[in-house]
Amino acid sequence: MLRDKQPGTFVVRDSNSFPGAFGLALKVSTPPPGVNPGDGTELVRHFLIEPSPKGVKLKGCNNEPVFGSLSALVYQHSITALALPTKLVLPDFDPAATPEHLSATQALLEQGAACNVVYVGSVDVESLTGNECVKRSIATCSQRVMNGENRAVSVHFKVSSQGVTLTDNTRKVFFRRHFNVQSVIFAGMDPVDRRFENIRALGFHDGCIAQARLFAFVARIPSSSENACHVFAELEPEQPGSAVVNFINKVMLAQKNRP
Repeated sequence: MLRDKQPGTFVVRDSNSFPGAFGLALKVSTPPPGVNPGDGTELVRHFLIEPSPKGVKLKGCNNEPVFGSLSALVYQHSITALALPTKLVLPDFDPAATPEHLSATQALLEQGAACNVVYVGSVDVESLTGNECVKRSIATCSQRVMNGENRAVSVHFKVSSQGVTLTDNTRKVFFRRHFNVQSVIFAGMDPVDRRFENIRALGFHDGCIAQARLFAFVARIPSSSENACHVFAELEPEQPGSAVVNFINKVMLAQKNRP
């Protein structure tokens, strides 16, 4: 599947040998030391992504951090290779030539990606979307928390082929909310890079980020032509908001918009 692809092309799947872990197959440009060039199979390297109490990490790589989610690990390695032989290339097309193979994008969606973040609030935005929508909504929701109108809480944030699912870890504001993949329009970090004081959030504890970056996604309101923007802040150091945003935009929405 990967032998004829460009270096950096990858597939993530459930590990058959290690329950709960993931296998990462990665196309590289040069074979490992001591391995002679052959039919190209030597250019497909295999790595194990193992679970830990705080997330996931590459097995046997002591210089690798623990990532709070699979999406965070994938996104970080698309920026810098770290212990991998090459950076991961996030696909905007299906690298599989035959239908019996899952593309890297589809494989990631089937696995899904989840992390804990702070839910700051939601606001109706009529037909607005994009970065300007995110900017205004973050200002509105943050102010509502400061005024005591909104209650910021820790939530479990999952992205999958079905869409985005939020579960209130505190059960104080809501139980669960689901946003169908067809309703999600846009996701972005705060364009002006403000910080949210997580000490205001229920579920904040030692080890969490105190001054957190903000991000949001825009989704259509059910049975309406208008949109709502949902605002969040990072909570744990291993779970960057940028990884969530990029997973939504480059994986979930890319798959949704594919002809």
